[in-house]
Amino acid sequence: GPGRIHHCMRSIGAAERALEIMCRRAGERVAFGKPLWEHGMTARAIAESRMEIEQARLLTLQAAEKMDEHGNKAARKEIAMIKVAALNMSCRVVDRAIQVNGGRGVSQDTFLAHAYAWQRCLRIGDGPDEVHLAAIAKLEMREQT
Repeated sequence: GPGRIHHCMRSIGAAERALEIMCRRAGERVAFGKPLWEHGMTARAIAESRMEIEQARLLTLQAAEKMDEHGNKAARKEIAMIKVAALNMSCRVVDRAIQVNGGRGVSQDTFLAHAYAWQRCLRIGDGPDEVHLAAIAKLEMREQT
């Protein structure tokens, strides 16, 4: 439980850093006469990234609170949900940041390429998403029926 929450918090931090790099690049780079962030696709990438980070952060806080108040066993479903949600979110946000940065995003000039590789490895390290999704479904069915 606590280890997975720790991984999720680190993934949220990586996503925050990636969003910061994305926004910096989107503000500095001009294409077709206006900053990248004024183009619809980049603005959407920034907005979606912020929303997904906040969603994962709140789900992680909820899982931590339930674990603190009721123990690891009672928080199994929430822990499984954050394992999937936070790490998938981080991969998406870092990928968007790479896209906005272009070739610089996959170079060693930023931490983005390393962050993507690390986040992708974490998704496998605590078990594949499919295992967690099956556990979530099983726990949800118990609660609903």
